[in-house]
Amino acid sequence: MLGEISTEARPGTEESRPIAALWHTVLVLLIQGLLAYRGILGAQHMREGMSPDRVRLYERTMFSEWTVLALVLGGVWLHGSSLRAVLGPRWSSVQQVLRDSGLGILFLVITITFSSVIGSDHGGHGVSESAQFLLPRGTFEMGLWVLVSLTAGICEEAIYRGYLQRQFMALTSSVPAGILLSAAMFGAAHSYQGWRQALQIGVLGAMGGILAHWCKSVRPGMIAHTLQDLLGGMMRH
Repeated sequence: MLGEISTEARPGTEESRPIAALWHTVLVLLIQGLLAYRGILGAQHMREGMSPDRVRLYERTMFSEWTVLALVLGGVWLHGSSLRAVLGPRWSSVQQVLRDSGLGILFLVITITFSSVIGSDHGGHGVSESAQFLLPRGTFEMGLWVLVSLTAGICEEAIYRGYLQRQFMALTSSVPAGILLSAAMFGAAHSYQGWRQALQIGVLGAMGGILAHWCKSVRPGMIAHTLQDLLGGMMRH
């Protein structure tokens, strides 16, 4: 996989062309930064509370992520770029669905194994002890967790691997820089789970960035991301 990845976004290639205006990217980053800061404050408050309101948290999270994705798609559309650059190419055959699903499941196994090896406080399922309050309790919350997992899998992969990674590649004229910068933003967005977990999530984000660049699609990453979040909730349900 690594051997087929060019380290430079060559002139004339898709990676060398921004898919949205620079001001739009700055706006997206600013909003993501504000959401991350709010997440840190909210997580601290919920850790201190006896009965955290997870239902409200789940609803707010889904609203925020779909809103940011809509903002991203709007900026890409205004720039005249294809929305498929963010959402991935349309499936045109069962074989493509099976291919992306297989790659997503394989990547999921790799990331769980990686998390199990380097992590000591979350059991390899992607949620640290410091973020246990986020996990669902009861049938209703579990149902909402399924929707949250789908939202995170679709929106976060589209925003970070489909949009920001492509933008950073174009702005820096470097594939590795684009992957690493996007992964750093991804880890920072999860800083409410603690700096150690955010660092690990950033590494997983870089791995997902390599997968997206190699596949020329965010679809396998969306599948893996959704399944990992689902497993994280179900293993403790």
